[in-house]
Amino acid sequence: MPEYQTHEFDVLVVGAGGAGLRAAIEASAAGAKVGVVTKSLLGKAHTVMAEGGMAAAMGNVDDRDNWRVHFADTMRGGQYLNNWRMAELHAKEAPECVKELEAWGAMFDRTKDGRILQRNFGGHRYPRLAHVGDRTGLEMIRTLQDHGIHHGIDFHMECTLLTLLKDGDRCVGGFGYDRERGRFRLFHAKAVVLATGGIGRAYQITSNSWEYTGDGLALAYHAGAALMDMEFVQFHPTGMIWPPSVAGILVTEGVRGEGGVLRNSEGKRFLFDDIPENYRSSTADSEDEGWRYTQGDKSARRPPELLTRDHVARCIRREVKAGRGSPHGGVFLDISWIKEKLPNAAEHIKKKLPSMYHQFKQLADIDITKEPMEIGPTIHYMMGGIMVDADSQMSTVPGLFAAGECGAGLHGANRLGGNSLSDLLVFGKRAGEFAAMYAKENGAGQINMAQVDESARKALEPFDRGAAGENPFTVQSELQETMQELVGIVRREDEMLRALEVIAALKARAGQAGITGNREYNNGWHTALDLDSLLTVSEIVALAGLERKESRGGHFREDYPDKDSKFGEFNIRIDKAADDRPIVTHVPVQPMPDELKQVIEENK
Repeated sequence: MPEYQTHEFDVLVVGAGGAGLRAAIEASAAGAKVGVVTKSLLGKAHTVMAEGGMAAAMGNVDDRDNWRVHFADTMRGGQYLNNWRMAELHAKEAPECVKELEAWGAMFDRTKDGRILQRNFGGHRYPRLAHVGDRTGLEMIRTLQDHGIHHGIDFHMECTLLTLLKDGDRCVGGFGYDRERGRFRLFHAKAVVLATGGIGRAYQITSNSWEYTGDGLALAYHAGAALMDMEFVQFHPTGMIWPPSVAGILVTEGVRGEGGVLRNSEGKRFLFDDIPENYRSSTADSEDEGWRYTQGDKSARRPPELLTRDHVARCIRREVKAGRGSPHGGVFLDISWIKEKLPNAAEHIKKKLPSMYHQFKQLADIDITKEPMEIGPTIHYMMGGIMVDADSQMSTVPGLFAAGECGAGLHGANRLGGNSLSDLLVFGKRAGEFAAMYAKENGAGQINMAQVDESARKALEPFDRGAAGENPFTVQSELQETMQELVGIVRREDEMLRALEVIAALKARAGQAGITGNREYNNGWHTALDLDSLLTVSEIVALAGLERKESRGGHFREDYPDKDSKFGEFNIRIDKAADDRPIVTHVPVQPMPDELKQVIEENK
């Protein structure tokens, strides 16, 4: 039997973004011995791409804001398919989590009287996003890292898990390899927290970095955990589209929060033409009113550019299809126009949006203080993920927890901008707390070495096939094209069925992937091993999309363009059957307590 480098922990955290670091800190503070496995380097989490701010009803800019309004906004944005308990906990606990981050050293922008400044964002009734210019996610990661290193956490960078290990029904660790040398690693743990982010790399155009291959979701699914809401994939309306080398890179919603407007090739602000009925009463009916809202006028209503992301993304696509798009297939986002309103507009833009100014100047040779940006929708976020208990964040597999983007429930059919960063803090903290509690109450469990050896054998198979095997990069590229074209922003039954056929064929080809060279620094090997996760989550997204025969939130069916009330009564759950096939079932939406129903009525 081969020897594997083995590590023993009370709590193993997989992922070192905001949720993973917050979970690790909380578990360590509870006395647990904690290990963190991260696929990339510490500090290079996708959390840094959440630039605009973190949503928390602190009421620092508008004292009408409170947790009740935040809860109602989140539920309405999610089309009431959210887990109401998660939405309640998030709205109530986010302010304290932000203050905690501040106490640990986060340098937030300030109001004139020294409180944390908050900005407007899509779907939020009041200015609610605590921010650090347009670099908020980076500040979060920096702060959590600086705080976390004092907790004695054991970090394993550039390490990828291949499988979760089980003792009976319970999760007892994970098995993987280090990407630098290619050596296998065995992690024995009493509890495991998955915080691996989303699935963006299953698509061709995405704001997500290379690590986002759906690993956590696939690991949980293969270990027997249920997935939920997988049809709900969020297209952020504003990603860079030109030049091609930067296609998909995010343009923060903070641009629109500071007064940026969307125009088509005719110069028209087209979003005024299509305001959803349930947002009509809270949306500006003139350009002047929209501008006054962004400048803090409490009597004004939000501009249509700050409607929910799913709606804005579909309106952009409509303009492009109608021939009113920009030269490279998007529309124009213009913040430079505010020079008509502010005498020092250029300096104001550079102060409020420093990252965006440099991003466009360096990557596209565009000065956003003088000219519009060309933007289009980009895959940004996964509302669906691992089904968890609202309070503890434990999955349907005992000892296996999930937090952040890879967990499901908080956002329902569509996430509001800014809810992601506070989600990481609130539920990362809870996952760490309850994982440590579980570890304290349960022994280490037994490792099944047969499972470990089988995983190692499968991981090395691509070397046996060598150059005669399938090229893993080709399989990945064809999958991305398939998902982008057939399971994208607008879906149809015939296209999703075709996607499933292609995915089945790609699965067979991925099973014959071959690579050359050795295990050190072998990117072809890494790609071959990522294919299982990518294909697993892609199949499940298509299956869930087929099952939901309506349009709701981030899921839009061209063949079922309207919302259907009966589909608002359940979430779609997917489990792995004994024969390895996905089983699709409906889980009734849990009835909301009367006092929370009242909160929603009060805030309509």
